[in-house]
Amino acid sequence: MANVVQNLSQAAERKAFSVLIDQFLKHREKAEDREKFYLQVLDFAQTFYGKAAKPETLEAIRKAIEDPNNRWFKYINKVIDETDPHYARTMLLNLGYQAFYRGTKEIRANREKYHCNIPWLILFDPTSACNMHCVGCWSGTYGAKHNLSFEDMDRIVTQGKQLGTYLYLMTGGEPMVRWNDIRKLAEKHNDCFFAMFSNSTLITEEVCKEVVRLGNITYFLSIEGTPETNDSRRGQGHYDAVMKAMDLLKKYGIVFGTSICYTKANIEAVTDEKFLRFIASKGARYGFYFHFMPVGNNAVPELMPTPEQRKMIIDKIRYYRSPECDLEFYPMDFQNDGEYVGGCIAGGRNYFHINSSGDAEPCVFIHFSNANIHEKSILECLQSPLFMAYHEGQPFNRNQLRPCPMLENPKLLREMVKATGAHQTNEESPEEVEHLCAKCDDYAAKWAPVADEIWASETHKKPSYSNYTKEKNEHPELAGFEHADGTEKVDLDPEYIKAEF
Repeated sequence: MANVVQNLSQAAERKAFSVLIDQFLKHREKAEDREKFYLQVLDFAQTFYGKAAKPETLEAIRKAIEDPNNRWFKYINKVIDETDPHYARTMLLNLGYQAFYRGTKEIRANREKYHCNIPWLILFDPTSACNMHCVGCWSGTYGAKHNLSFEDMDRIVTQGKQLGTYLYLMTGGEPMVRWNDIRKLAEKHNDCFFAMFSNSTLITEEVCKEVVRLGNITYFLSIEGTPETNDSRRGQGHYDAVMKAMDLLKKYGIVFGTSICYTKANIEAVTDEKFLRFIASKGARYGFYFHFMPVGNNAVPELMPTPEQRKMIIDKIRYYRSPECDLEFYPMDFQNDGEYVGGCIAGGRNYFHINSSGDAEPCVFIHFSNANIHEKSILECLQSPLFMAYHEGQPFNRNQLRPCPMLENPKLLREMVKATGAHQTNEESPEEVEHLCAKCDDYAAKWAPVADEIWASETHKKPSYSNYTKEKNEHPELAGFEHADGTEKVDLDPEYIKAEF
């Protein structure tokens, strides 16, 4: 009976939010109507989160909404203006209401209920097949060896929703190889939002029409700077394929972003302001930067950026997100934005990975596991020994510019894998933990003093919710939240706002 009442309440709440979105889209030409909508959403959030929503944060957001020159609301308005109305409606409803609002509340309750990490998003590989062979990529040599069936993917999403997870990302391989099953999945679970990390080569006019109809799919397109820096790693003609895909997605009003792996060879090209302004002009509005990881036996450790290069990318990305910059693109740095998400987000703390064989891995870069979805439920995977080691061990470093148990703290990954008896899951060729971590030891040692110097020079914010064990939540000093001047800074970095809620 309780579940029936909860479902009815959620349906009514979703309907109310849907009506609010419809009214907004109908009158979105008027600036005063937009401001009214944003304020209504803010009031909705305040009611929904209650005491968890800090008054100073809400007031800062309110002032930003009322400021016609605020950079981030001008950015949001631009995204809405250029997006297909039906697509915008579904995205706002599924990503905004279902994932951010409703999902967050359910996830937090289930973390308390099950005493383990419950993720905000799940990343899975529909297939190991890929039509490209990028230098240094572990998955490019897998071939079409493994696939998740439609029933596997459906079960992942169904069980994830029961825990409060409504956002699903796909990688591989190239997920678009399984386009027919993916669109079927998106249609069945039309209350979720799906995103694909794609090489762009299989995005066609017909695909775009279907994405608009469904409204709950987006893309992260792989690109690495200039035609020369991109094609030298990804193959001749790939850059042109990305440009074509961007033009199609922009034409159909589909929101999309980029996925950029930065290496020693391309880091200057992919962080150049001209490059970012160019991809913004092509319609890309956000993007992830990923530090090159020396994963797999075919990895090229020499491609890892130097400490000086990594410091440079931190400075550049933070400038691009500052009020001093008017770039219409929001970059996120998976490795260097640890402060905004409390360090490592893997092991189900905010996300985990399921490979195309069904192995539940703590991270897309950590190919070790104790559990497989063909044998265990999603919840049982999250309660497996390796995942619980993550739960107990996070954060892995007081300095959240050194968040990863592999790249910056390789001793810890060695210890967790050995203590839990996790087996390797690399689908190309076996790679034991000692072989993987040995490639990171020298890098970690060289990055540590640079990272510590940067960290010590800054004032750090203590989030109101960090999703650590109860002891670390009650005693944040154990989790490394240090305040240089004893104050808490309120700003409008979207990552910080998300952490606050």
